[in-house]
Amino acid sequence: MQVRALILRAPGINRDRDAALACELAGASPERIHINQLAEGSVRLADYGMVLIPGGFSYGDHLGAGRLLAIDLVHRLGEALYRFVEDGRPVIGICNGFQVLVKAGLLPGCLAEPDCAPAVTLTDNASEQFECRWVTLEANPGTRCSFVRDLTCPIEVPVAHGEGRIALRDEATLALLEAQGLIALRYTTAMGDQAISYPANPNGSVGHIAGLCNAQGNVLGLMPHPENAILPQQHPRWTREEARDEGDGLLLFRNAVRYAAAL
Repeated sequence: MQVRALILRAPGINRDRDAALACELAGASPERIHINQLAEGSVRLADYGMVLIPGGFSYGDHLGAGRLLAIDLVHRLGEALYRFVEDGRPVIGICNGFQVLVKAGLLPGCLAEPDCAPAVTLTDNASEQFECRWVTLEANPGTRCSFVRDLTCPIEVPVAHGEGRIALRDEATLALLEAQGLIALRYTTAMGDQAISYPANPNGSVGHIAGLCNAQGNVLGLMPHPENAILPQQHPRWTREEARDEGDGLLLFRNAVRYAAAL
């Protein structure tokens, strides 16, 4: 049976069509659903195999805008959303959608009991400017995220954000994230260098973190936009002689759909 993918729509989100195409090319059946349809009960979250919260400017283009959608999600859909996650079904938040997952408490989750105070936040880029360009990512070898483990080589995807820097509560938090396998993706170079700086790390995120997952491995949030790297023609170095059939970003969606189909 084909996986049904729910692409969340909400005020300000503007990457839902891109995300839907990525899911379709990856073999899923995407449906763009407004949050009001879920809250009113005309659409049930439980009827879908995966959920994707696209990027954009939910509820405004300013720092903290993701918090408003997160509050809306938790208030109106909290029980259904938490059950969806507990059932092991994949949830992906991209850019502003990543902010939503963090502010909703789904990422990275509790790092150490009994202290469940927020350990991670997203804030202004270290460059103090909007960053829009292509970057290179690699999957963290120790990640729990089931649908990035197959990314064995660096991939290239674009970023487009002004507040994508991951900041941590304290120095110990980075070690906890690493030890618990919650760092899913890191910024790197085409050669896989670990010691990088700006512009390879476009926002100054600590530990060069580009994406986080939860302890169960089925919730992924990332700042870069894989949905805008699904066709080879989207890459700035593409030529008619380019032999590749698809963009690097499609690998992530294929893995997520495959993971959802196996549940």
